[in-house]
Amino acid sequence: MIGLFLGCLSFNALGAVPPPDSQSARHEAARLNHVPPVHPHGVAHIDDSGRKEEGRASYYARYFDGRKMADGRRMNPNSNIAASKTLPLGTVAAVTNLRNGKTATVKIEDRGPFIDGRLVDLTPKIANELNIKREGVAPVVVKPIAVPLPDGQVKLGAGAADASRQEIARATAAAKALADGRPTETASR
Repeated sequence: MIGLFLGCLSFNALGAVPPPDSQSARHEAARLNHVPPVHPHGVAHIDDSGRKEEGRASYYARYFDGRKMADGRRMNPNSNIAASKTLPLGTVAAVTNLRNGKTATVKIEDRGPFIDGRLVDLTPKIANELNIKREGVAPVVVKPIAVPLPDGQVKLGAGAADASRQEIARATAAAKALADGRPTETASR
C-alpha cells in the first residue's frame, strides 16, 4: 500500500523536480503522457503539472495583430505562439488537431481564450499548419513539453514523452528564456 502511494506521487508533489535532461524526468514525462487528459472548464487555474489537456482550439483574429499579450510582447500572426488560460506563461507545448493528427509546437505567451470549452488560441500561422482555419475551431490535445515553474526550474510535461532529446533541449531552453523574459524561437514540428 505504501509503495502504491509513493508510486502515485509526482516529483513536483514531492518538491523535487528532476533536471529536464535526466532519465527520471523522461520517466515522469512518460507517466504524465499515460494519465488521462484534463478538460478545463469554467474558472481557470494555472496548472504546472505537465498533464495533457483536451478541448477546442481557435485562432487569433486579425484584430489582435500587434496587440500586447500577457507577457508584454506584441502578437505576431506569423509566430508559433498561443494563448492558454491554464498553462504557465513560457510553457512550450505540442498541439495536435484530433481531426487530422497534425501537430505543431507552440509557446504559451498569452492568456485566453475566454470562451468556455476553448483550450487555446493559436496564431493564424499555426492554425494553417493544423488545418483549422477553415472551420475556425477544432478539437485538440495540448501536451506540454517544458513547463516553467514558479521557482525558476523547468519540468518536463507529457509532450516530452513523444519528443526527441533535441526537441526537449530546445523546449527547455525556450521555456527558461520565456520565463526570464528573453525572446526565443521554437520551430513547428
